[in-house]
Amino acid sequence: MHSQFKVYYPYISPFDPCPPIREKFYNTPPQLYMVYQPPGLPQFSPYEALKIGTLWPALYGPYEAKAVEGRSQT
Repeated sequence: MHSQFKVYYPYISPFDPCPPIREKFYNTPPQLYMVYQPPGLPQFSPYEALKIGTLWPALYGPYEAKAVEGRSQT
């Protein structure tokens, strides 16, 4: 299982006047890791699918900015 949150470490210039951000995070959608849509996937109820934005739980990727921002930025 792949995580949809990735991290990279940008170059930090010795001449940058601002405090450096050592880790930067980005989000990848879950459908990148599914080669094809297999038949018989479980489905959300119609109401829940409209609220969430997808019919299939396997393709649901919540945006959890606060959880990612909670990691150390030093």
